[in-house]
Order: sequence, then C-alpha cells, then structure tokens
Amino acid sequence: MRIAMLVSLIRPTGPIIVGISLGFTLSLLSVTWVDESCDSDWMGAADEMLIGQPGGSKGARKPSSISTGTTDNGNVEEDFEPRIVPYNKPALEGPPKKVFRAKYASTELGIRERLFVSVFTSKTTISTLAVAINRTLNHHLDGRLIFFTGTRNRKLPNGMFVVAHGDERPVPNMFQSVRYLLEHHIADYDWFFFVQDDTYTQPERLKTLVSHLSMDLQLYMGHPGEFIGGETQGRYCHSGPGFLLSRALLLKLQPFLEQCRTDIVSIRPDEWLGRCIIDYAGMSCVEEYEALNYNYFTMENNMDLSRMGNDGFQNALTVQPVTSAELMYRLHKHFTEIELQKTYEEIEKLQSEIKNVSELAVDGNKSALWPIGITPPFEPKSRFEVLRWDYFTEDNFFSCVDGAPKCQLNGADRDDVTDVIKVAVEELNKKYNPFVQLSAPRLVNGYRRLDRTRGMEYTLDLQFQATTESGHQKSITLRVHLVRPLSQVEIIPMPYVTEATRVHVLLPLTSYDSHAALRFLDHCSSNLFETGENAVLNFLFTYEPTEAQKVSTNDVFSEVKAKITSIEHRYPSVKVSWISIKTESPGLLLILDIVSRKHPVETLFLLVTVDTMLNSEFLNRCRMNAISGWQAFFPIHFQEFDPGVAYPDKVPPASPDLVREVGHFDQYTFEEGCFYNSDYMSSRTQMSGDLQENEELLESLDLYDVFVQYSGLHVFRAVEPALRQAYRNRTCDPRLSEDVFYRCLQSNLESQGSRSQLAMLIFEQEPGNNT
Repeated sequence: MRIAMLVSLIRPTGPIIVGISLGFTLSLLSVTWVDESCDSDWMGAADEMLIGQPGGSKGARKPSSISTGTTDNGNVEEDFEPRIVPYNKPALEGPPKKVFRAKYASTELGIRERLFVSVFTSKTTISTLAVAINRTLNHHLDGRLIFFTGTRNRKLPNGMFVVAHGDERPVPNMFQSVRYLLEHHIADYDWFFFVQDDTYTQPERLKTLVSHLSMDLQLYMGHPGEFIGGETQGRYCHSGPGFLLSRALLLKLQPFLEQCRTDIVSIRPDEWLGRCIIDYAGMSCVEEYEALNYNYFTMENNMDLSRMGNDGFQNALTVQPVTSAELMYRLHKHFTEIELQKTYEEIEKLQSEIKNVSELAVDGNKSALWPIGITPPFEPKSRFEVLRWDYFTEDNFFSCVDGAPKCQLNGADRDDVTDVIKVAVEELNKKYNPFVQLSAPRLVNGYRRLDRTRGMEYTLDLQFQATTESGHQKSITLRVHLVRPLSQVEIIPMPYVTEATRVHVLLPLTSYDSHAALRFLDHCSSNLFETGENAVLNFLFTYEPTEAQKVSTNDVFSEVKAKITSIEHRYPSVKVSWISIKTESPGLLLILDIVSRKHPVETLFLLVTVDTMLNSEFLNRCRMNAISGWQAFFPIHFQEFDPGVAYPDKVPPASPDLVREVGHFDQYTFEEGCFYNSDYMSSRTQMSGDLQENEELLESLDLYDVFVQYSGLHVFRAVEPALRQAYRNRTCDPRLSEDVFYRCLQSNLESQGSRSQLAMLIFEQEPGNNT
C-alpha cells in the first residue's frame, strides 16, 4: 500500500530525475581528469592542457597568434620576452620617378581628332592653287591641313604648313608622305584624306562623310580604277578626286611600307599605294560603304557654273581638275551658297515644326516665341533694367553718343537703317504677293534697341503705295517688327603676352606741374622702386622759350631734378632718365616724336600725368592689354572728388574706398595710355598724308585720336579700378585745341563732387538754410 503510494508520487518527476542523472553521467564521462594539486604551477598545467602533447589528440589547438616558449625538455618557459624587429627603409637605386600626366584629358583617354588632310602640290602650283586650297579649306576644318611637295623652296606662302621631301618623283614623294604621317600624326587622327592641289574639296561634306564612319574601321574609299594590265586583283583609288584612308588601315600597312617601296614598281603614286594596300592589307578601293557615297565630279573646259544643274555636280564632294586659283574661289563660292541655302531650308523646317507643336500647348501659339528659335527678350527685374528704345528717321538719329539731342545718320548707322527698310519691304511683298504690291516705302517712325541676349530689335512705321491686282492704288501705313539676331559667338585668337615686359613710364612735365611732380616721385618710390618693379621712369621736361633761356640761372625744374638725384642715391639700382625739350607748342605728339626716336621699336610705353598713382596691379594690366601690332590700351582712371565737398566735416582717409561718394570714373580724360613704340611710329606714318594738307593737325589731335584714326589697331578703352588720381584743381591750357580744352574743363567740373553733394553744398550756403 505504501509502496504503491510512493510510486504514484515519484512517477511524475521520474523522467526529470532520470534526465538529470543521465546528463551528469555523460558529462563526467566526457571530461579528462588531471590529477594536479592546487599550487602555483596550475597556470602551466592549464597551458599544457591547451597546447597538448605532440602526437596526442588531447587538448585544444591554440591560435597561431599566441606563441608559447618551451625549453628543450618540453617544459614551458616562465617569462616571455617579445623580439623587436626594426624597419629599415629600402635604399633607392636613383631619384624618384616623376609621374607623367598628359596635358589634355583627351590625350590621357585616347580621344583623337577625326580628320587629317594631306595635299600634294608642286613647285609651280604651290603659290597659286595650293594657296587657294589653304584659303578655301583650312579654316573650315577641325583637324589639320598639311601640304607635301618634293622640292625644297626657300620662299613659302605665309600661313601654310609645308613638308618638303627633296625628291620630285611622284612615287617616292607618296612613300615619304605616308611614312611622315605614320611617324608624326597616326596617333592623333582617325581618318586621313589625300588630294591633289588641282582638286576642289567641299569641307562640310567631307566632315559629314567622316562623321558617319566608325573610327576603328579599315576602309580605302575614293574613285575606284582598274590597274594597268589587269594583273593585280582589286582596284585602287585615283588620286585626282582624292581618297580616304582609315587609321586602322594605315597601321596595318605600316610594317610592310618599306617592302612596298622596294618590291612594287609603278610610275603612278596612286596605283603604287593601291597595290601596296591590296597586297599587304587585303583591302580594295570602294566608292560606297553602308549607303555612304564618295561623290566626285570631273570638270570640262569652259564650264559655266551658274548653269550647272547636274545632280552629280551639285552633290559632289570633290571637283577636278581645277585649272586656276580664280576657278577654285568661284567653286567655293558656288558650293558655299548651296550649303547656306540648305541651312536656311533646315531653319524654316524647324521653325514650322516648332510652330505646329506649340499649337498643342496649353497657351496655344502664345507659347511660341518670336522669332521662332531666337532667344526670348530680356525681362527687366526693376525700373533701372528697362532697355531704352532709340528713335530715328531716314536722315537723323535722336540718341547721339556725344549727348546731343539730334545728329545725322552716317556710316554704319545709315547702312543699318537702309538695310532694315529693304528687308522689311521684301518680307511684306513676299507675304502679300500677288494680291498686293507694295512700293515707294517711306519711314515714318523708327525705333531700335540693343538686347544683348538676342540682338538688335527694330520697330518701324512704314508708309507704302499699295497696288492691287486690279490696278487700284492706295497709301497705307504698316508697323513691322524686326530682329537682327546675334550670330554664333566666336573666340577671337589673341597674341601671347607676358607680364615680364619692361614698362617705360613717360611723364610730360611743364612748369605748372613741377610741385606736383615731387609728390609723384614720392609715390613712385614707395610703390615702384622699393618693390623692384620692372619699370623705367622717364621725365619729359618741356621748356617754353623764355624758360629755356634761364636754365643755367633759374631752372624751373631744379627741385624735380634734385629729387631725382636723391632717389637715385637712395636706390642704386634705379635709374630715372629725363629729356629736356624746348617747344612753343603744347602739343603732345611733337614731344612723343622725339621720345620715340630715342627708344627701340619694341619698347612698351606708359603715358601718365603727375596726378597718376601707379601700382604693380595696374602695370601688369598695362602689359596684358597692350599688344604689339594688335591693341592699344587707354584706361579710364578713377578720379577722386574734392575732399572739401566729399568730406565736408571729416578728415579724408588715406586710401578711400571705391564708392560713388568718393569719386567717379572720368570718361573725359585720355591722358593715360599703354602702347608699343612700333604701333605709334606706324600710326604717325599713316598720318603724314593728312599733315601735308593740314599742318595744325598735330596740335588739334591727341594721342587717343591718332590711334583711333590712323593705327588700324583695336583701341581698348575700359575703366581701370587700380588706376586712381587724387583731386587737384588743374589749369586747362587755352593753347590746346578746342575739343581737348573742352574735355579738360568738363573733367574739372565733373571732379568737383557728385550732384547730391554739390546740391547739398549750395543748399547750405543759401541764407536761412543753415541749421
């Protein structure tokens, strides 16, 4: 009874007890017992258990990053001392190699130009047909144009790159030309075009053909011809109409070029090259490739270009033979007109497409700008940005440069108005023809404005005599709007200039300015001489006849000369030169004539006044903006106002900021200028003809007028923030010409102060307004 009761109590916990007992039993069986005493060597035993004995399976493998030292008998060392391995920098065999980087990204990426043109010329045609090809082809190409000839000439035409091989035989000349291209230009171009100098090439069609061909293609394209005798399989390209070779084909031919020279016998260079290509590259001449045709045309004697309606002629890529340079230019004009007409047709087609698509927009035709495809008009953001319309008639213009309310239309302005009226009449007749014929146009009102984002805009009110088909006539007035859009902006190449050029500063000086010259020398000492600026100072002492007689006893420039001597003692490397000139005329040109003869033609002159404050920044700008044979620079300096007006109750700062309350850019002065001596001498030479008719021209013109009228250079007139002049009440010489004297007076008046400052000064001086 009791046993049954005990079994009933143990039965629920029996499985748990059995499981725990079994777990302990299995754990004890899986553990390796080591009989070691608990002393100080227990750490070594633990390490031994981890490492295990060699050849045994007991213990776990210790990671390779943990090293344990052992003695020869197998006992573990008590101490572990790490060994430090020093780093020794390996000795360099030579200087470190400089990493080469290409100058252009296209070179590093392996991007090549598309087309290279080779023209074969001769001694008799290099100055005629070759020059004509250079003028009609060179500036249209994106690649390069080179002329090959067999004769070495001493005199070559300007602007042409000519390679002379020294062998007039045609086949060696062809061989040398191909080898020259492989040695110098094969890595830079994808396609090579060969042509004779008696062949006209249409550049746009040539570029279009090449642009549709793959750069890794092996192609020999031109006018195919059969070999003489028919022994060689395949066809070669005639050199007359020209032919096209790919870079890949020339590279394949390169190892066998010398072998072609020795093995292939031919008297014709195009046939020799064709045999070489067929024998060693396995390529034959083709006239068509993937729907791209090589179109050429053979001219006959005395052909009339105006009557040539043949499609073969109109679509020709090359035309030959061309017998004269005049015919070459006529062909170029003819094909240029064809390409221009195609461009106009494409523009009209695009405009019609834009107009049709705009009808589907939300705003309808209002979303299409006028004219279609032209930049939209400028939208002003404030009242100060509104563009001004200038009013004109057929004879007068009512917005003159000199500020006059009315002036006569002359020169380019008159041609512009005449051309605009002519275009308006043509477009109106094109629109209303044949229903109405407009004639006898008369300009009633004309407006124009320059929008620098799109071009010149015109609004014209034109009065016409309208004649209908039935013969009725009536006078009507129509308003038209026209736009002369800005063409594609081009970068004009400029000659290279450097900031290392020495500047010769010229300072004409009269007795009235002798005291101001002392201040000018102090300013040059701190800004030029102490900094070691590459500039030479030249004083031009101008004596009147009465002053010249007293030079030995009472020199009006004695203080200035003494100041120059002290500066030269203070700065031994500085040499300030001066020239004494006796003249009755105050004209500057006579003085510059004397100075010009004393300096080399490559001298860079900087003309200044005693009030000019020079610095390194402006001298560098003078060097960069004055280009020999190209450009003269006449800066507009910043003229400071009268300190009594600009700072009525304050002390003027030593270096005032460039703000409108301090001064203004004086547009009435042309006294400073940067120019080269050679340009001045050439201008004076061009002026000699007018001097014979008017001897007073030297006194009436200033230097700026001479460069504008006689130099033929680009006269660069711009504001110069680095060029300043301190205020000084100057005295205008009444002996100057009327225009120069007026500009001097106007400059003095504008330099008094701003309008608001002068108005406030007048207001305060009136009785009863003092506060």
